[in-house]
Amino acid sequence: MMGRQETKRELFVLISLNEYVPEDHLLRAVDQYLDLTEFRENLAQSYSHTGRPSVDPELMARMLIIGYCYGIRSERRLCEEVGMNLAYRWFCRLGLKDKVPDHSSFSKNRHGRFRDHDAFRQLFDAVLRRCMTEGLVQGEGFATDASMIKADAQRQRSCSGDSAIDWGDPEQASRPVREYLAALDQVNPVPPKRISLTDPSATWTAAAGPAIFAYSTNYLIDLKAGMIVDVEASAVSKIAELEATKTMINRVEEKFAIKPHRLVGDTNYGVAAMLGWLVDEKKIAPHVPVWDKSEHHDGTFSRTDFIFDSENNRYVCPAGKYLKPAQRSQQKNPFRYRASLYDCQACQLKLKCCPNMDIRKIDRSPHEPARDVARAIGKTDAYRQSRRERKKVEMLFAHLKRILKLGQLRLRGPSGAHDEFLLAATAQNLRRMAKKLLPPKQKVTLVMS
Repeated sequence: MMGRQETKRELFVLISLNEYVPEDHLLRAVDQYLDLTEFRENLAQSYSHTGRPSVDPELMARMLIIGYCYGIRSERRLCEEVGMNLAYRWFCRLGLKDKVPDHSSFSKNRHGRFRDHDAFRQLFDAVLRRCMTEGLVQGEGFATDASMIKADAQRQRSCSGDSAIDWGDPEQASRPVREYLAALDQVNPVPPKRISLTDPSATWTAAAGPAIFAYSTNYLIDLKAGMIVDVEASAVSKIAELEATKTMINRVEEKFAIKPHRLVGDTNYGVAAMLGWLVDEKKIAPHVPVWDKSEHHDGTFSRTDFIFDSENNRYVCPAGKYLKPAQRSQQKNPFRYRASLYDCQACQLKLKCCPNMDIRKIDRSPHEPARDVARAIGKTDAYRQSRRERKKVEMLFAHLKRILKLGQLRLRGPSGAHDEFLLAATAQNLRRMAKKLLPPKQKVTLVMS
């Protein structure tokens, strides 16, 4: 017998949203480790004691965390989803009849009091402290890397970097333009190849295929559980990414009194100046491949075939002759070593040493001792283990783009990239903390959510 559903109209219905949220739901685990008390206190001074009550900043923070945890990029759609999804309402402390804030409230607060108080940085730090309390941050080893994220700027709205651009009245310009003009007053950068008229601070790059405007998100992670200990937005360039890594290491040390014993990175972080900073200033072991272009592949002697005599400040060539700093050019380049013309011309190994030059010259970096330290570490078993652990930061970037859908920014300017990268990193830490600390029976559902 075919049944028929009977519609019952009840005058009064008592519903508890807590009953409709599964015990193994992602947001239950996130809510367990999320404390917004400090976030609210830091913003209290920016609100008036009189007047009409505003939208609760804690509510907006919870909604943004939902958006970044589930890859909901549009704030308009986020408001719709929170209005329809019972688990989202439960997480945001909203009842069935409570009104969801309008999407325009996010823009006003993001560009206003949230940014003025660096609220998203404080939120990230609060989540990181909870990770440290739960024992997920060891501080023994850090890994660093950068990933390129496309900016919200079209190539059609751009022009040549050396062309004269009339930005008009700075007071009437858009926020990204004002940030760009303010940065120009502080430094005098080299003109880029192309510059965007909507987001002038974005970098024009073809590093990943067709040229686009983009920013770099830089991660510094703890290797124990892969927790992100700091994040920094930068231009897409090696120099900017190196400076971002230095900023992150210094900031973590100042805020949390944590300095790693080793830093793991790819070849981009193996330049001489970076290795010198790590070894000489920070006393951090660089588990980084050395950026070295001195190896020859044409059958002639490489620099490694010459022995450096540190006591006498000279190189010894394979024939037993000496290369010393030239007296005339010592003030101009004290790190260039030259052989004697008489030694080279009469040497039987000249064809294997410098067949196209009169004498052999070797440039020695002022940070060569630090490079030697990195080379020695590269031969150890600990270095090979670090190379395997470096995949943790690469997995975080893959998760950022594929699961959290942060393949392109929605906010413009350096401050917009700063906010988006911080919120995404906060969501990743919350998800990973929930995964690590949940009972085994609840982890399967969490991973697939």
